[in-house]
Amino acid sequence: MSTHRFILEPYKGVSTRHTCPNCHRKRCFSKYIDTEKQIRFPDYVGRCDHEQKCGYHFTPRDYFEQNPSEKEKFAENSFGSYTPIKDVKPIAISYMDLDIVNQSLRGYPANKLFQFLSAQFGEAETLKLMKRYKVGTSKYWDGATVFWQTDNQNKVRTGKIMLYNSETGKRIKEPYNHVTWVHSVLHKGDYNLKQCFFGEHLLPEDKSRPVALVESEKTALIASYYLPQFLWIASGGKNGCFNANNLSVLAGRNVVLFPDLGATDYWQSKIGLMKSYGIEVRMFDYLEANATENERKEGYDIADYLLKVKPDEAILQQMIRKNPVLKALIETFDLKLVSVQQGIPQPKVSPPKKRGFRL
Repeated sequence: MSTHRFILEPYKGVSTRHTCPNCHRKRCFSKYIDTEKQIRFPDYVGRCDHEQKCGYHFTPRDYFEQNPSEKEKFAENSFGSYTPIKDVKPIAISYMDLDIVNQSLRGYPANKLFQFLSAQFGEAETLKLMKRYKVGTSKYWDGATVFWQTDNQNKVRTGKIMLYNSETGKRIKEPYNHVTWVHSVLHKGDYNLKQCFFGEHLLPEDKSRPVALVESEKTALIASYYLPQFLWIASGGKNGCFNANNLSVLAGRNVVLFPDLGATDYWQSKIGLMKSYGIEVRMFDYLEANATENERKEGYDIADYLLKVKPDEAILQQMIRKNPVLKALIETFDLKLVSVQQGIPQPKVSPPKKRGFRL
């Protein structure tokens, strides 16, 4: 038996299912009720049954956050018998102007993260990754990267601006942590941010492919290159997106969790919640069980291990950095990188492993 005071109204016939305020379908919306029968929430506080196509879920907590005066009354327990709450429309989610987004999808040669990834995968492959995930460039810091959060309706919730070291691929944290938000930079004080998964816009295009969830946006980019059999998305942090509104887009999907070292226990604790939303989920905890002390200290994630596998293009980019004349030679004569499978012997080094290997 539930110990929660506020629950979704149990099904007792069609009269207990209502029209969704978001998708407007009939008899698919469950309202929240107070088990102590002291509070009656507005009609929009509830959840739509169509979690994938609609995903609307407005909780009592959401209501109290938007109506702090009602929360104070609740804390004081000063309600009378079954007191109706004033019907206030929920605040609409804010979205970014697409012109701003599109303007950022250029200037990649100056982008520090693009420079780093190009040294690993080559410029052509890196450009494909940036375009697919809608990663942009910002002038807020010279060469900064914008990770646009684009939801499954292809609407952009916001963008996270971060600065990276072009040589190491690591974030710049000195003399301060270089991370901020586009809506903050644009001084949108009334912006109602509801975050979504980075890469969420890719979910509708392939509903059968298993989903891999990581913390870092950069990790999602890197892992999608090496392991394309998964559809990689990012939570944006250890605690990010583990709530009903965000998880609803993963309902019915097969999901594998790839937490950073040190975050495995926390993510493990969220598996029950995820399963309650119809998500088939499992944990890849091999890294946590086998990491060295130094790897734990550095906070390794799956990308750090994958980058140790050098693709052909990475070897070529290293050669070009050492000898810029090689780039001019390749461009002048339209030379192509040839692999051992095409009959040309490789240098006497360990050959790069094939992309798309199995876990």
